[in-house]
Amino acid sequence: MAYVETRGLQKHFGDVRAVDGVDLAVEEGELIVLLGPSGCGKTTLMRMIAGLEQPTAGEIYIAGERVDEDIPPRARGIAMVFQSYALYPHKTAYDNIAFPLEALRRARSFIR
Repeated sequence: MAYVETRGLQKHFGDVRAVDGVDLAVEEGELIVLLGPSGCGKTTLMRMIAGLEQPTAGEIYIAGERVDEDIPPRARGIAMVFQSYALYPHKTAYDNIAFPLEALRRARSFIR
C-alpha cells in the first residue's frame, strides 16, 4: 500500500482542467519531484494532497486513510517545498524547513 495515493484526481477552474485524472502512488520514505512547465498543475496537485485545495473529483489517501473529504491540512502530516524555498531569504534551505518544526518544539534529533 502506498503512503500517499491519488486516484483519478481532478481539479477544474471553470472550463480549465488544471489537474485531469492523476493517479499517483508514493511509498513511505520515498522522495518525489514534480517537473513540468508553468501552468501544468504541479502546485495544484500538491495543494490538493496537502489539503489546501479541494479536488473537483477523485480520491486522496494518506497511510491508507481517505483524506480528501474531511481531514484538515494540519492533520495530514504532509509538507511541500517549492522551487523558491525561502520563507526567510536570510536563512538556509535547511533552516527554512526546520523553522516550523522548531516552533512546534520538536527535538533537534527529530528535525535532522
